[in-house]
Amino acid sequence: MKALRGYLLTGPAFALFAGLLILPLGLTLVLSFNVFDYNTGVDADAYTLDHYAEVFGDSYFYEVFFRTLWISALTTLLCVLIGVPEAYILSRMKAPWRSVFLILILTPLLISVVVRAFGWSLLLGADGLVNQAIQALGGNPVKLLYTPFAVVIALVHVMLPFMVIPVWTSLQRLDPLAEQAALSLGASQATVMRKVVLPQILPGVLSGSLIVFGLAASSFAIPGLLGGRRLKMVATLIYDQYLAELNWPLGATVAVLLLVLNLVVMLTWNRIIERRYKKALG
Repeated sequence: MKALRGYLLTGPAFALFAGLLILPLGLTLVLSFNVFDYNTGVDADAYTLDHYAEVFGDSYFYEVFFRTLWISALTTLLCVLIGVPEAYILSRMKAPWRSVFLILILTPLLISVVVRAFGWSLLLGADGLVNQAIQALGGNPVKLLYTPFAVVIALVHVMLPFMVIPVWTSLQRLDPLAEQAALSLGASQATVMRKVVLPQILPGVLSGSLIVFGLAASSFAIPGLLGGRRLKMVATLIYDQYLAELNWPLGATVAVLLLVLNLVVMLTWNRIIERRYKKALG
């Protein structure tokens, strides 16, 4: 009876989860196997592996996936390098400055990604403020917009709060007396950071990096607005297949492969960090 009560209590949540996540993913997977013809459209009663063969047999798709992978990885790395020290400094601040800077960190989340992308396009454009400053200093204009640099810097700006908050949360559980004890025993500040602080914040770094990588790899607005038509990422490629080419099965195939790639990278990274965390604590 207790087991039945548990199933009844979790039933609505599972139904919501299934309806909003499992069912759409399942339908997308089925769609990726449907036959498509430009004259007749999608044939829901016929199935084929041609779309997967097309993706795996065309170097263009490899190029797009590789670009998405390294841009997402670089974005994650920069967020770690910037976000971890930022979270550490934030955790050491006293009231009211801690609240003020926490609000400043979270403020970008209150603004639409599209608005922020347009803001960066104004800054990095040929006549933008950055090129105007370069020209004022006697230099020549630099092509910044529609380059990987523009996409990465905008993604870092958007994703940074998702790295800072998990690390800052981990630091809240760290006893400051542990650092003071290590320093009083003769350890250097670098040693304290490496052997006391870093092992404690690894779960936060793991959570933040997984969130940042997943969101960056599936990001659409920033690559679409700052990367342009030539700098394709997987999300913009899926958009083109669905709305420009109307080849829904091929778009679904690319979407499924992006999900699989994300899962492989994230599970591998999770395994590596967990091993280092256990080794550091052991």
